[in-house]
Amino acid sequence: MHQRGIDDFVQTLLLLAGIFNAFDRAIEKNLGDSMSLLSVIGFSVFGGALLGWISYYLYAALLSWTGKWIGGRSSSKELVRVLAYGMLPAITALVFLILQIAIYGEAVFQEDLDLTKGSSFDKVIYYTSVFCEIVLSIWSFVLILIGISEVQNVGLF
Repeated sequence: MHQRGIDDFVQTLLLLAGIFNAFDRAIEKNLGDSMSLLSVIGFSVFGGALLGWISYYLYAALLSWTGKWIGGRSSSKELVRVLAYGMLPAITALVFLILQIAIYGEAVFQEDLDLTKGSSFDKVIYYTSVFCEIVLSIWSFVLILIGISEVQNVGLF
């Protein structure tokens, strides 16, 4: 990817990565306690897309700048590409989040998500989807770490 300069989907992936991160923050901050489900979704989709896109460009610029301190040689454009494609597994986790929202509604974004009232099937679905989201997020982290090390031409260890 780095050598061929594949930039076809970078912008779309950055927008989706921003949406993923915004939903993750909405769950972490329990936004469903103070906002309606539609507000949380709207804020996460539109705010996450815009702010996520901008933040990934800033992050890439900082990585390029600080990478030069340790002998890195990549441009911000190359790092943006790594960040975008590295987030693919985490972006895939949006499927599991949509499933959770379909089953639990705004409770996903609330502090007191009570699974004791649901069936065993609901619990299995919830915990399986959370586990998959965690695994996909870790996978993204590893891909980004390896990708940055590759384009910066700096070893991991």
